Amino acid sequence: MREIVFDTETTGLDPSQGDRIVEIGCIELVNRCETGRTFHAYFNPQMAMPSIAEQIHGLSDTFLTDKPLFEDLVEDLLDFIEDSPLVAHNAMFDYGFLNAELAACGRLHINRSRIVDTLAISKTRHPGAKHSLDALCNRYGIDRSHRIQHGALLDAQLLSQVYIELTGGRQIGLDMAGPESVGHVAAAPASLSWNSVRRPRPQVLSDGDIARHRAFVTTLTDPLWASGDDWDVAS
Repeated sequence: MREIVFDTETTGLDPSQGDRIVEIGCIELVNRCETGRTFHAYFNPQMAMPSIAEQIHGLSDTFLTDKPLFEDLVEDLLDFIEDSPLVAHNAMFDYGFLNAELAACGRLHINRSRIVDTLAISKTRHPGAKHSLDALCNRYGIDRSHRIQHGALLDAQLLSQVYIELTGGRQIGLDMAGPESVGHVAAAPASLSWNSVRRPRPQVLSDGDIARHRAFVTTLTDPLWASGDDWDVAS
């Protein structure tokens, strides 16, 4: 199964108020394993960057001024994500911005049914805990020491590891059928099947085992199973 983990950086919090995407990072997963394929781009938002947003992601007007517009790379982005499920943290935020940018380009919106929200998964799996990306990295022992500021590709890479842990860990993506199984869930070999029947191993007592047991039984006082009938431990 192919999935895309993605993250965005923006000029603000609300696309309906004119805020824009300035960075997007996407990570490809197949059977919950990173393939190494990514999509990453910065965009000129055609507006001044608010200082509070710049403090979060560090993307300044000067840095973004020569970057392409979203519409310049929209086809490359759509070609990369295809029709795969899209995984994000607090996904409705990124989803809203992505659809706003697509609408501005005259493209069809992405159906909400494709969206997987790791924040919702985390709240279900760890009720009462902290659910930020940093907190989840700490919970699962994921190194985030290089995360000084928010960055779309870096955060998507961290989130892909968090998502794998939230959904069962690395064993979910083990591919035992070889590279030809990419895009499909690989079947385990018959020898590893959970319901494989193993032939019973014969249990045979030696003459020495029987003799030692007989000697032990003679030391018992009024055993419960003794009914007065002849009883043979070896029978």
